[in-house]
Amino acid sequence: MSGPFAAPAAALGLQVLQRDWLSANQTLFAACDAAPATVVDTGHARHAAHTVALLDHALGGAPLQQVLNTHLHSDHCGGNAALQARWAVQTRVPAATHAVAAQWDEDRLSYRAAGQHCPRFAVDGALPPDGQVRLGPATWQVLAAPGHDPDAVLLFEPQTRTLIAGDALWQDRLAVIFPELLDQPGFAATRATLDRIEQLAPRWVIPGHGAPFEDVAEALARSRSRLAAFEADARRHARHAARALLMFHLLELGDEDTAVLARWIQTTPLFVAMARQLGAHDLAGWAQGLLAGLCDDGLAIRVGPRLRPASQG
Repeated sequence: MSGPFAAPAAALGLQVLQRDWLSANQTLFAACDAAPATVVDTGHARHAAHTVALLDHALGGAPLQQVLNTHLHSDHCGGNAALQARWAVQTRVPAATHAVAAQWDEDRLSYRAAGQHCPRFAVDGALPPDGQVRLGPATWQVLAAPGHDPDAVLLFEPQTRTLIAGDALWQDRLAVIFPELLDQPGFAATRATLDRIEQLAPRWVIPGHGAPFEDVAEALARSRSRLAAFEADARRHARHAARALLMFHLLELGDEDTAVLARWIQTTPLFVAMARQLGAHDLAGWAQGLLAGLCDDGLAIRVGPRLRPASQG
């Protein structure tokens, strides 16, 4: 790893495998004394074979022994099943989602509501808030991070002040606050998590998406500004979320017939809930507007009757 984060990364025995907006980053720790070789978050199922290959290369052929998840959205745990098939790993998830993951309740895990795919995986243990976990040569604190996901956790190493933030803090954006899309409180919890991150005073942040960064004050200011705008107008948050989640679905598929996409929007519970929040009574017209918006903003391209992400060319 090069750049200013290279020294703390080496001291902590970790590598950051930066991915994209479909697969979350992986933070990989080499085995050290009694601490097992561990990866934090595993990306999306669409990229699972690539994730296995990346980890195999990074480990130099040594076995992966443990998987930890900051939360159970499909872009953070979609590779769990593939890693379990490749290695004899122990998988630990946030304590609040341990039971629903063990039972594989897709409604409570949000996969059915959001229309997202995540292969079932085994759960071996929990990450309790205010607990600790040994990773590499250091002991990391496990801290609750509700907001984007009510059950998410952060991992913080106090000596180097390094934070594995999941989706609680990004450098330039604010993640969708899922509870608010289902008329449940989430804005206040998000603000409290940002406050807790500020109190930790991290020197480095490894976000769920994007490169590690150190300008934490600026990232917090951006997140708080965006959050204040959403708190002032919850409909703005719903519009942002609908667009972001539709783009995520298109990245998940690669490309799709526009009529199929429109039907998916109209039948996916989370989108129906967002339409209700926005007062969109004509679901078909709203769906067409969302699809057109991706094209108008250069995020997607129509090729005949199909739509594909612009990043695919």
